[in-house]
Amino acid sequence: MHALIRQAGQYQICLVAANKPADGLDIADQHGILTCLVPRRDYDSKSSHEAALADAIEASGAEWICLAGYMAVLSAEFIARFSGRILNIHPSLLPDYKGLDTHKRALADNQSHHGVSVHLVTPELDDGAVIAQMQLPVRQGEDEDSLSRRVLTLEHILYPMVVNALASGTLALKQDRVSWQDKSCGKDLALPEDGRLIFG
Repeated sequence: MHALIRQAGQYQICLVAANKPADGLDIADQHGILTCLVPRRDYDSKSSHEAALADAIEASGAEWICLAGYMAVLSAEFIARFSGRILNIHPSLLPDYKGLDTHKRALADNQSHHGVSVHLVTPELDDGAVIAQMQLPVRQGEDEDSLSRRVLTLEHILYPMVVNALASGTLALKQDRVSWQDKSCGKDLALPEDGRLIFG
């Protein structure tokens, strides 16, 4: 939350919402940003909870939803309501290590590199089009805590960068197509076949 607020240039955060108390709500409140707590326990079903959350998001006028630490799996119905407008940040170089315990699994596999991905959200877990990634080398003898801290630093750089690019028009997302545009000439940047940007 600190990183998204501090690095906001082209975008404005209009709402920070959560399904349980979170530090992000307090941080947003301290910066005068509208917050909304929608506890799951207050609703008799997942669908009614998600409807209330979606209504709050729409009322705020948000154009994009940026998930960060939202651990509940969103339903296909919720995702369809905001189709192509939900981003997530995931601590691995997708498509590797979808789901939980990414750092532990990367270390167990003796990976030479690890990192973070920003991707579009689809009903399939961590399966949407990858927008951008940052990577770092795994150090010899590194443990899970150390790797987690280093990857978190990348998250704080990459997520605001992607959102700023979206807001400025440098980045365009249409369904599952990701295009980065050179604003100096108005043409799409030439990317690798898989359409990803990797830094580091």
